[in-house]
Amino acid sequence: MATLSYPQIFPKFLNDLRRTAIMGSDVAVICASYCAAFAIRFDMGIPPEFLGVVVRTLPLVILVRFATFWYFGLYRGLWRFASVIEVFQIIKSVLVSSVLLILIFYFMNRFDGYPRSIFLIDALCLLVLVSGSRFVVPLLKEIKRVQDPGGKRILIVGAGSAGESILQQMFKSPSLHYKPVGLIDDDPKKIGSSIRGVKVLGDSSRICEIAKRLRAEEIIFAIPSATGTQMRRIVNTCKESGIAYKTLPSMADIIDGKASVNSLREVDFVDLIGRPPVRLDMNGIREYLSRKTVLVTGCGGSIGSELCRQIVRFEPREIVLLDCSEENLFRIQMQLKNEMHFSAIFPVLGRVQNRALTESIFRKYLPEVVFHAAACKHVPMTEFNPWEAVFNNVMASRVLTELAVEHGVGRCVLVSTDKAVQPSNVMGATKRITEIMVHCLDDGPGSHFMAVRFGNVVGSSGSVIPLFRRQIEYGGPVTVTEPEVTRYFMTIPEASQLILQAAALGKGGEIFVLDMGTPIKIADLAMDLIRLSGREPGRDIEIVFTGLREGEKLHEKLITADENLFPTSHEKILVLKNGVVHNGFGSRADFRNWFNGKLDELIVAARVMDAQGIKRVLQEIVPEYTPQEVQSVLKN
Repeated sequence: MATLSYPQIFPKFLNDLRRTAIMGSDVAVICASYCAAFAIRFDMGIPPEFLGVVVRTLPLVILVRFATFWYFGLYRGLWRFASVIEVFQIIKSVLVSSVLLILIFYFMNRFDGYPRSIFLIDALCLLVLVSGSRFVVPLLKEIKRVQDPGGKRILIVGAGSAGESILQQMFKSPSLHYKPVGLIDDDPKKIGSSIRGVKVLGDSSRICEIAKRLRAEEIIFAIPSATGTQMRRIVNTCKESGIAYKTLPSMADIIDGKASVNSLREVDFVDLIGRPPVRLDMNGIREYLSRKTVLVTGCGGSIGSELCRQIVRFEPREIVLLDCSEENLFRIQMQLKNEMHFSAIFPVLGRVQNRALTESIFRKYLPEVVFHAAACKHVPMTEFNPWEAVFNNVMASRVLTELAVEHGVGRCVLVSTDKAVQPSNVMGATKRITEIMVHCLDDGPGSHFMAVRFGNVVGSSGSVIPLFRRQIEYGGPVTVTEPEVTRYFMTIPEASQLILQAAALGKGGEIFVLDMGTPIKIADLAMDLIRLSGREPGRDIEIVFTGLREGEKLHEKLITADENLFPTSHEKILVLKNGVVHNGFGSRADFRNWFNGKLDELIVAARVMDAQGIKRVLQEIVPEYTPQEVQSVLKN
């Protein structure tokens, strides 16, 4: 039998001692309240005959009150953390015990010789005394805080629920050494009001003035729902003050508004994008993922790995991970297992276009849901090595979709890109072909194949943001292709969540387009990143314009002129409804036969590394593709 050591026994003894002291205090309070009720009832002079009533009935009152307090858990909390919740528990305990006493006295003697007003007076006295005893400790702590706050002087931007939560944590945790000296909020109705004794002093345009007047040492943004425009304006204002600033995570990362001081971090570019949190149909997603076997290709990439992290939230039966990178595959496997505590993982190292390997995965694991995120995404690299784009984007998608049809997969989602729209590069053309595959599939009953099209994601392997950050670390220059070049941006979690949501909406054959918001100028992005690093563009870090790279466009589009976008039940997901792609053929079957023949030609050209032949066939399949003259790394 296990025994408790001294270090374990002592805290337990102290807890028992505290609880006993609280119980004793409550018994004394119950007695005092009961006697006070009689004294009030008889104008502070209790007649002798009623003194006997008090003495005879007091034990019963103590027993009923104490038992009710115990039942409602008044002895499980700690006084120093007393809050409104404890007050509600006390009110319920006093009301229930009063009702019980009324019933007991009624059935005992029909209130004969007992003043009925005592029940009301006693309940009110008891409520005041018990609540007061519970809040003595928090009140003393608050008085001490006001008299001697100490710590780093903090100015908080945001007087909403997140700001109130931050204030509460600062006051309750003196070890943090934070001293909130003021609040900032753009809501005119809040200016002049106070939260926990801290006054709202003005709007964000006065941050510099207020921060200097209060001698603030740090500014904290407690506005997780702020838009990108708002964040840019506030960040620029804070920079003028010369005071360090931090922010809470975005609303998407804060559950039910529970902001934490420990989650404070430096302001990032993602904050300046200001993407609003994603609303998900959790039941719809759970319906097709829960207790299902899910295959994720490209599972180690930025989108693939985040898809895996999101999928495990919906409790699949198992996840099959497929990736050609040993390091990336191992990393996501360990993260799912050790950090997310999901162990039904089957890692497969290899390429999707290896038909024998992929077929063995389908035969062995029988996946019911497939997310195809594996692809070559780097535009200039695929221009120099177009055969790899064919292998990874076209051949892999063909193998996967054909096997998915053959094995009756219920739902198959192909991840596409905005570069598939009127493509000017090999990568975009090959991804457009994967979208056409979705239209051409001869899927069986119960099978749903779809593609999801969206733009750049912040922090992905092909994103320009990591490159800019490294250039800033080295002291510059930051290289931007053209002053007017723009791109759509979305965060990785947002894109992954919307892919899962689109899969729940799909009925088969759709191309979903995610709402990417407003395109952002890359030059503005570079300047924002430089400023976030504490330096000034043009003065501390130069921006150099190098011209568009191989295959790049000045602006990307999410749809072509002849594509029709229609809303879905989700405000951030649109769907293309342009009918079946026939390209002048009489039926889908005729087009599918022609399409498959062209795919065969494309793969043959890729196997002999015929760059010109690849581009020629790509243009035949995707007439809107405008190839550029780029010398491949290998000559034919």
